[in-house]
Amino acid sequence: MPLLPPSPAAALKARYGENYRWLLLMAVMVGTIASIIPSTSVNVAIPAMSAFFQLGQERAQWITSAFMVASTVAMLVTPWLLGRFGYRATYAWAIGLLMLGGISGGFAQHFELLLFSRVAEGLAAGIIQPIPAVIILYAFQPNEQGRAGGIFGMGVVLAPALAPALGGLLTDWMGWRSTFFMVVPPCLLSLWLAWKYVPSSAPGGSTSGEGSGKLDVLGLGLVSAGTLGILNALVAFHHSHLKAALLAGMAAVCWLAFILWQQRLLRTQRKPLMDLRLFATRPFVMGCIVAFIYGTAMFGSTYLLPVFIQMGLGLSASYAGNLLLPAGLILAITIPWVGRMADTQPTHWLTSIGMLLLALSFGLMLWAGPGMALWLLAGFIIVGRIGLGFILPSLNLGALRPIDRALIAQGSSTISFIRMLGGAIGVGLCGIVLEWRLAVYAANPAMDAAQGRIQAFHESFVMLTVLCLLAFAAATQLRSPARKSAP
Repeated sequence: MPLLPPSPAAALKARYGENYRWLLLMAVMVGTIASIIPSTSVNVAIPAMSAFFQLGQERAQWITSAFMVASTVAMLVTPWLLGRFGYRATYAWAIGLLMLGGISGGFAQHFELLLFSRVAEGLAAGIIQPIPAVIILYAFQPNEQGRAGGIFGMGVVLAPALAPALGGLLTDWMGWRSTFFMVVPPCLLSLWLAWKYVPSSAPGGSTSGEGSGKLDVLGLGLVSAGTLGILNALVAFHHSHLKAALLAGMAAVCWLAFILWQQRLLRTQRKPLMDLRLFATRPFVMGCIVAFIYGTAMFGSTYLLPVFIQMGLGLSASYAGNLLLPAGLILAITIPWVGRMADTQPTHWLTSIGMLLLALSFGLMLWAGPGMALWLLAGFIIVGRIGLGFILPSLNLGALRPIDRALIAQGSSTISFIRMLGGAIGVGLCGIVLEWRLAVYAANPAMDAAQGRIQAFHESFVMLTVLCLLAFAAATQLRSPARKSAP
């Protein structure tokens, strides 16, 4: 007997009426929020976990890296899972895995079990996060997809804005284990909502299991090895350039082998892990370029800004949190407004505006220094978050609308994977550039130490500015096709 009885989308729509699509969106939004919480709330407890498990910096960074690597790779498996098991089973089992990871991490007495819990949470998050874009494009008419994406984005963005602050309070009051248990209540709510509103069918309304084929295990192994290789190369760069070069070379070989293997599967009419036919559509290619750089800039700045506020400006961690919180709230307000605009305005212009605002925010940070008004610094950060508010509802629509509907699930998972890979690389890249410039200025006896630190941070922000301008050039090519009236 199956764990979750079948309940086709048509029957659910008949039961709940025309508003069913919004109930479905709410159900997956709660699950996505649950999957985002572990990526941000646990980070504030890393010092406490390092002290408990007696970890050095190199081992402690795997608390974050294990989640990001697992999440990045798992995103490519989502289309196969949806085709094989359907929306409801895939979603519910992923939520269950997320909750298991949170509980096991909260009770962990050994570092190995803690890492296992982070891998489990990352796998679950990677499976869950591409699903909403698939549902929005299938369940909503073109003239309301932007509004749906905006409402969904507003809810999802509040999680990373509020979770670190809540995680910090819980760590101070109840210890680091409480940050893992934060995920349990939204997971339980997600399971109940999945039972009521998420259909058991596969994308497009087909019966789960039809034509899903076998999972591309070899492709999954190659892409996992390539991802681990490039991330380990970034970590190794701090200690040994030779080791970093060898790891980067290994990653390049794995990626090349992965691409060749995916081409072979397509030629032999088998299901690839990443359908390379997606890249025959120019807007999708441009969307992937924007997604990669956007991921690099967003995750890189999420790492760089708090470090700059504390190391560069000499402010406390609580000041850093307070300066970042208003920007997160402004972002949550911006997203639904831009989402409504995406239903009537060209998505490539909205995305382009967002990339320009993000570049402007990083450029303005060149004027940030000791003694500047904190409200002005918060304003610089807010400009960038408004930019993200323009990008988030528009990017997926601009990249996924032009592709064949049969490839929407593949497209959503691929662009999510590329964005997450860019984010993982962005954190490492910002760390490398910052450490390099700090070392250069520390070796210069003519420069004051505090001035050298500020200059090193400024040059790191210049790098992010240039990357965002490159993404702006790609975003201008993210042109959606002419809309067709819904039948």
